[in-house]
Amino acid sequence: MGPPTPTAAAFRAGFVAILGRPNVGKSTLLNRVLREKIAIVSPRPQTTRTRILGVWNGPGAQLAFFDTPGLHRAEGPLNRRMVEVGLSTLSEVDVALLLVEAGTGPEGRVEVGEATRWIIEEVKRSGKPAVLGISKIDRAPKEAILPVIAAYRELHAWTEVVPFSALRDENVDDLLRTLARLVPEAEQPLFPPDVLTDQAERQLAAEYVREQVMLQTRQEIPYAAAVAVEAFDETEREKGRHGLVRVAATIYVERESQKGIVIGKRGALLKEIGTAARTGLERLLGCKVFLELHVKVDERWSEREDALRKHGL
Repeated sequence: MGPPTPTAAAFRAGFVAILGRPNVGKSTLLNRVLREKIAIVSPRPQTTRTRILGVWNGPGAQLAFFDTPGLHRAEGPLNRRMVEVGLSTLSEVDVALLLVEAGTGPEGRVEVGEATRWIIEEVKRSGKPAVLGISKIDRAPKEAILPVIAAYRELHAWTEVVPFSALRDENVDDLLRTLARLVPEAEQPLFPPDVLTDQAERQLAAEYVREQVMLQTRQEIPYAAAVAVEAFDETEREKGRHGLVRVAATIYVERESQKGIVIGKRGALLKEIGTAARTGLERLLGCKVFLELHVKVDERWSEREDALRKHGL
C-alpha cells in the first residue's frame, strides 16, 4: 500500500465577539479586518452604541465578528442598554476576543482595572474559548508587552494571547488565523461570500453623520446626539462619478442650547459636519452624495425607552 492520501483541512466558520472597555480599539480592528469602514471611530469612549456584524472570508474559514459597545459600569438607560447588548452577545458566539491595551504604568506595573476584571469574569462565566488580544502595540515599547501578558494570564486561562496593532496592520493576520482555528468545523459558510455586514447603507449613512458630530463637538454633546436618516434616494444612482444618492438626515439633541452649538454660527459647524460625512459616504457608496442635514430637539431622548427604540438602541 502506498502512503495515505492527504486530506484537505476542514472548513471552519463561526461567530466571534469583540469585547473590551470603551476606546480599546474594537471598531478599529473590525474595520482593519474587513478593509472597509463599517464601524465609526472617534477618540471618545462609547462611540459604538449597537452590535455591528462584520464578515471576514479567509483561506478555509469564515469569521462573523460582532463589534460590541464598550463594557463599563453603566449609569443611565442608554449606557445600560449598550452594556446589555455587549454581554448578551457572549451567549451567541463561538469565541470571545477580549481586547486590552498594551503598555504599563509607573515602574513597569500593569494595573488591571475593576471594570476589566468584571469583563474577564463574564468571559469566564460564558465558558467560551477566549482569546486575549493585546491591542495598540504600536504605542508601547516591546519590553512593556510581556508584563501585560503575564498579568492577564494570572486572571484567566486564555486559549491564546495575540499582541497586535490594527492601526499599523501588525500581527492582525496572526490574530485571524488564531480565531479561525477555534471556530467549529462547518459544511458551508454562515453567510454568502458577498455579505460584508448587516448594516444597511441607510444605517451607515446615519453613523457617518454621528461620527462627525462625535469628532467636531465637545463636552456632553457627542453623547446627547442621535441621527436618523429620513430619506435615502437612489433613483439617480449608478457606479462611478456620474451617479448620485440623495440623503436627508436629522441630528437629534436633548436641549435647545445643544441645537445651537451643533448648528454653529451661521450654520458653520453643521456645514463642516455635513461636508466631512458626505466625503466618507461618497467613498463608501462609490458615487456622489447630496447630504441634507437638520437639527431637532428630542428632550431627554437618551433616558426614554420609546426614544431608544426609535433610534434603534
